[in-house]
Amino acid sequence: MCGIVGLVSQDNFKTLRGALPEAVASLSHRGPDDSGLFFDEKAGVGLGHRRLSIIDLSTAGHQPMASNDGKVQIVYNGEVYNFREIRKTLKNYGHRFHTGTDTEVVLKAYIQWGIDCLERFVGMFVFALWDSRRRRLFLARDRLGIKPLYYYFSAGTLLFASELKAIMALKDFPRDLDQESIPLFLHYQYVPAPRTVFKNTYKLLPGHYLVYDGQNLNCRIYWKHPERSEIGAGRGTTEADRLQQLDGLLTQAVSDRLISDVPLGALLSGGIDSSMVVSLMQKVNTAPVRTFSIGFKESGYNEAPWALKVARHLGTEHTEFYVTPKDAMKVIPNLPEIYDEPFADSSAIPSFLVSKLARTHVTVALSGDGGDEHFCGYVRYWSTQAMAGSFQRLPGAVRKSMAHVLGSIPPHMVEKCYLPWRPLLPQRF
Repeated sequence: MCGIVGLVSQDNFKTLRGALPEAVASLSHRGPDDSGLFFDEKAGVGLGHRRLSIIDLSTAGHQPMASNDGKVQIVYNGEVYNFREIRKTLKNYGHRFHTGTDTEVVLKAYIQWGIDCLERFVGMFVFALWDSRRRRLFLARDRLGIKPLYYYFSAGTLLFASELKAIMALKDFPRDLDQESIPLFLHYQYVPAPRTVFKNTYKLLPGHYLVYDGQNLNCRIYWKHPERSEIGAGRGTTEADRLQQLDGLLTQAVSDRLISDVPLGALLSGGIDSSMVVSLMQKVNTAPVRTFSIGFKESGYNEAPWALKVARHLGTEHTEFYVTPKDAMKVIPNLPEIYDEPFADSSAIPSFLVSKLARTHVTVALSGDGGDEHFCGYVRYWSTQAMAGSFQRLPGAVRKSMAHVLGSIPPHMVEKCYLPWRPLLPQRF
């Protein structure tokens, strides 16, 4: 991953310009390989970048990257997986390339098609483009919001970055708490988009872009998930046909994400999500995939045995690390710096530890986030289906009476009845 940060401000440009190097340095963990700055003093624009080299490791990939005439500058984080196909199309339009990076492809795609270039990108990305020809800043985030992008806007000043800490490093940024975010955090255990913990500071939503011309700030959606009716929902095909199509899509998706000039591996928990990703990685690889997992001595939290079974079955080169309470406690003081705003999910600790383990061996690691939701990896999915099937066999009058009785039980009583039975019920796997 890389890190981007930038600003547009006429009134506070001198102050913000002086703070931009510090803001870039705050993202060094995202990009240890290189850094760069760009300023357009007349427009009050500054761009900063920290680079983690993944594709084309040469210095030619340095950012901010300029167009041939120097009138468009880009800072970019992510990967556009179909960049080679787009590159061929752009060559047919007469564009010449000087690097092997996807950054240059994104830059020249914008020069060719403008904002409509977003429709062509398949990948995970955020980028900022300063177009001095049109005097506008163009920010964009990938369709699913895999890569993060935050921005602050008030009194004509726009600040943006991959992480809140970089915005906080810019002087004159007011760290005013957004009071309306507090109940949202207490309910969801995180601050949901587009809000952040600070006033006038937002997460750019997935599938959205933002344009600022120094006067007007416009945020627009360029992609949304198609409705079931829009994609046909598999009409006229058998289940076997749909399974074959799904396998092809998943295999292609995983294969696309293996484009890298640096060592690559995967985080493996043994659940449906990561196991599916690793199995497809092994399917398209000739050499054993590097996999990583962490374990706990407490059996209720330990997924390592399942991960090891999957690793042995697939023949991966597996590394595991058993975490002690002391290891976990050491992480806690670092969580505010890692997440920048309140985040109460206990997964933060094992996620950090397994990522730290993987980083000692590989530069890039795939994970299975979102797979359980799509492929019913949690107990609640199949247990709900099983219960629904049983209830459907009861007479309608009986079901109605049961629903009335269950609906009248106070929530705290439900929990009190559930907890004694919890150890006897099926766990995650």
